[in-house]
Amino acid sequence: MADHNPFPGENNTGHVWDDNLRELKNLPPRWWMIGLWASILWVVGYTVLYPSWPVGQEPTQGILGWTQMKEYKRGLEQVAAKRAEFEDKIQGMTADEIIADPGLTQYTLASAKVLFGDNCSACHGSGGQGNPGYPVLADDDWLYGGTTTKIAQTISGGRQGAMTAHQNILKPEEVDTLAHWVVQMNETAGKGGSEAGWALFKTKGCTACHGQTANGVLAELPNGDVVTVGAANLTDGIWRFEPGGFESAKHTILYGVNQHGVPETRNAVMPAFADAGKLTDEEIKKLVVYVHELGGGQ
Repeated sequence: MADHNPFPGENNTGHVWDDNLRELKNLPPRWWMIGLWASILWVVGYTVLYPSWPVGQEPTQGILGWTQMKEYKRGLEQVAAKRAEFEDKIQGMTADEIIADPGLTQYTLASAKVLFGDNCSACHGSGGQGNPGYPVLADDDWLYGGTTTKIAQTISGGRQGAMTAHQNILKPEEVDTLAHWVVQMNETAGKGGSEAGWALFKTKGCTACHGQTANGVLAELPNGDVVTVGAANLTDGIWRFEPGGFESAKHTILYGVNQHGVPETRNAVMPAFADAGKLTDEEIKKLVVYVHELGGGQ
């Protein structure tokens, strides 16, 4: 091919394709060569200054002694130094005292966001909106009360409510009557339940857990706390177990909540974070503030 070069006066290799496509032997532009040698020098300088080449299980250390772990630890020290002022203040304060201070509240919310994401969001959602089968924390509906004291008790010791399975206690027509009554109570804010439903509610022992007015409260204390066993409020429009409605209410009445030996029972268990050693007292205090301020604290 080179013996029959159709471009003999051109600085090419003699390789020609499709009559006129050929490989030239021109040198690269000077700027390109400068960049090439500069990059080589940069690599040499980098390998001298920083960890670079693997030698056994460790890289060469570099004369600066820089490592990512050292950089990370310095960053942690800087963050800790900025947080120290706030951490020292909240250490001796209660959750209520923190909430009363807007500045400390904002700091605590920012600080506890990661705690909530690591420990709570899997069940309650990243914003407290609740995942299927788990309570919403961003509303004002509380099974055990929404004061900081109650929230702290819930996080520390966990919760495991219980409701009797009535499949062998109530007649099918009684179950249907109660399920319809629950729907009526939810839709009318507790004012439209049928007389037959109210009669069953009171005679079948439902008031022992749901209270005389079906709002889930057994007694209200002077300090604002409520006495409750975690039974749902049947007078609001909020359903503990989605999707709600007649069939959902009927399922709960029939099979109960956390009933051993009943495969269809509702499962509703909150772990005890303090008893299990998963969270410190300070972390629980921050989470109490965070949950309280999601929108439904009392």
